Amino acid sequence: MDYQAISTPPQLLSYCESLKSHAVIGFDTEFVSEDRYRPELCLIQVAAGDELAVIDPLSVGDTTPFWKELCNGGHTVIAHAAREEIRFAFRHTGNSIGGLFDTQLAAAFVGIEYPASLATLVDRLLGERLPKGETRTNWRHRPLTPDQVTYALRDVTGLQAMQTSLQKSIDRFGRDAWVAEEVERLQQKVISAETSCNWRRVSGSSGLKPRQQEIVRQLWIWREDIAEQFDRLPRRVLRDDLMVELAKRGSPEVQKIKGIRGMERRGLTQHYEDIAGAIRQGLEVPDSELPKRERRHARVGSPMLSQFLSTSIACISRQHKLSPAIVGNSDDVKDLLAYELQPRRGSEEPELLKGWRGEIVGKTFRRILAGELAIRVADVKEEQPLEFVDS
Repeated sequence: MDYQAISTPPQLLSYCESLKSHAVIGFDTEFVSEDRYRPELCLIQVAAGDELAVIDPLSVGDTTPFWKELCNGGHTVIAHAAREEIRFAFRHTGNSIGGLFDTQLAAAFVGIEYPASLATLVDRLLGERLPKGETRTNWRHRPLTPDQVTYALRDVTGLQAMQTSLQKSIDRFGRDAWVAEEVERLQQKVISAETSCNWRRVSGSSGLKPRQQEIVRQLWIWREDIAEQFDRLPRRVLRDDLMVELAKRGSPEVQKIKGIRGMERRGLTQHYEDIAGAIRQGLEVPDSELPKRERRHARVGSPMLSQFLSTSIACISRQHKLSPAIVGNSDDVKDLLAYELQPRRGSEEPELLKGWRGEIVGKTFRRILAGELAIRVADVKEEQPLEFVDS
């Protein structure tokens, strides 16, 4: 397989300049994330027109010029399941990817299951099989073998053909705006996760008192700093359950901190004073500045009604040639029920009433709740045998 190998900064700058003339760019990445604070980018594979390229970040160093080219716009940028690629682009440029076409998202809008793997889409759309021989490759090791490079490039060689096939179906259904909306939603979610203080995701912290939650927040900030400084996974610095236990006890005394089972670990002994300082800081925060409970919609309505509407999502999705998994789940249904049946002033509009979801699900659910729609068995032999009818 012929390709251009890019391993120096001048080569990268020259290649990025050549990309400006391409209307369509397909790309993928290989990275290692098991033991790092942030995933380590190890390879970038690019398909632009008939040309293939492999960028080696481990030898190039700073790959910002490539990410800037993707974020500048002017291209259709094709990737599959691009969450991590979006994150790389934002970290290098502070921007989202311009003109992104995510094949995994797009497939969900034409009736293919979500989330579909790249191998599934290559098989369904192109009638080809992707090789599996290098699935356990450690992409940090150098030099890469010809088989490893070929394996990586196979992930991008079919992207443009897949995009063309998917785009034809999207155009036929008139869903170009829906796909664009979902890609933008995905990029904003990734960027928000990168820029937000996500201490509320500490397992077991949601039921704590405000003062205890503040201690968790301070410990989370300390843990993130240490994890970034030593390039380690945060949970390997200090486990979530230990953070919650420290918050419950609420003592900055080192002896009491050491007395918690699990805190005697060798890697933690050097941090006792810092942990005590984080707890002390959490205790000193004024009551008025303590975390407020996240405002959620009250869960109302009978479980049977919620279950019925959750089933209805699958029915609506199949009727519209959509993957149910991308439309919504049971929690989304409960939020919508609470919003409709017990509205609260200032409550945020639920996801199932926003954008394209509101058009196909929100309006239908409102008609069901108003008694204007009924559901019946249309054809017991069909995979999706149910349909909605005017009552």
